[in-house]
Amino acid sequence: MDEKLPTNNIIETEIPMGTVHPAALEPYKVRFFVEDEIIQEAEITIGVNHRGIERIMEGLPVQKANSLTEKICGICSNSHIWNSCRTAEIGLDIEIPERATYIRVIMGELERLHSHFLYLAHGCEVLAHETFSMRVFYLREIVMELLAMIGGNRVQYGCSVLGGVRPRCELDANKIQRLKDDMDKLEGGLSDFADRFVADPIVLSRITGVGVLPQKQAIKLAVTGPSLRATGIARDLRTTMFEYDNFDYNIVTQQDGDVKSNLLMRVLESFESIKIIRQAIANIPDGKLVNNDWDMVDTEDIAESYIEVPRGTLYHSYALETGRIRHCIIRTPSMANIGAMQYACIGNHLTDGQLCIVQCDPCFTCTDRAIEVIRR
Repeated sequence: MDEKLPTNNIIETEIPMGTVHPAALEPYKVRFFVEDEIIQEAEITIGVNHRGIERIMEGLPVQKANSLTEKICGICSNSHIWNSCRTAEIGLDIEIPERATYIRVIMGELERLHSHFLYLAHGCEVLAHETFSMRVFYLREIVMELLAMIGGNRVQYGCSVLGGVRPRCELDANKIQRLKDDMDKLEGGLSDFADRFVADPIVLSRITGVGVLPQKQAIKLAVTGPSLRATGIARDLRTTMFEYDNFDYNIVTQQDGDVKSNLLMRVLESFESIKIIRQAIANIPDGKLVNNDWDMVDTEDIAESYIEVPRGTLYHSYALETGRIRHCIIRTPSMANIGAMQYACIGNHLTDGQLCIVQCDPCFTCTDRAIEVIRR
């Protein structure tokens, strides 16, 4: 006769997921260590998407290297080429025409909209709510068409160049009118989605109190962007960017640091992006698009640029030698945010593990450039 097992016997189990998982748009691997289906520890491993872009950029002409940065990520390609051009412009002391600055802001906020909408649609898909997901994908399609109208492509628009923006990105009266009309469509559709979303008790019960990241822990782990603001900290680098000096907008915050707060952050920030785009098209100044009145010189000091992108703080730095890139470093916001999600998983049920990770809107392709050196 078998002896009865002790009722207080707890067995720790490792549950691996990935590198391909239906809740993730990009490949990565996560190991959950659980007791009685409650996550006690999590370990996220990336590296599948590593392509060595910073190494490839070393020695390239700066214009070609700037174009290469768009290939870092298909979701935030504009953010990378904007910041890469911005880095060279800081190093070479290039003054940007005001009209080009407004167009860069419009493209940046359109990219924020399409990124946030992708996050919301995918989040609803993870929640198994296909109707909400398709509603947001419909709104995102409007944004993608606007990006294609201005940049000529739905992905990798190639808008920013050294000294301004490409001539093909000029905004004539017809494009400006379409932007106005589509901002009205987006605001109405987003309001309808938000009203339905917060009124659904099943959805709210699934996301409230799940994946909580306390404010102190978020600061300790250097979390950035909406994931930081979801803990109540009003930090947005757009307030330090000269490109946004002429725009009025609110820095949105939430307080709970959970999945609900992260989802609401993207909804509310999308309204602010619509507000900024409306101001830009209403007040866009006349003038040229590109300043070509500058000389390519060596930059002894490494130029640095920090900007606010959909997921948080994006950092680019490099020096120029005979017009070629030297000492390139790119640091993306997801590098810190993904690590923080390991902490956010702890104490949650295994079925909510992936939800806790994707709440920070991780971009694994952007992040796959870090190398860990282990000294033995």
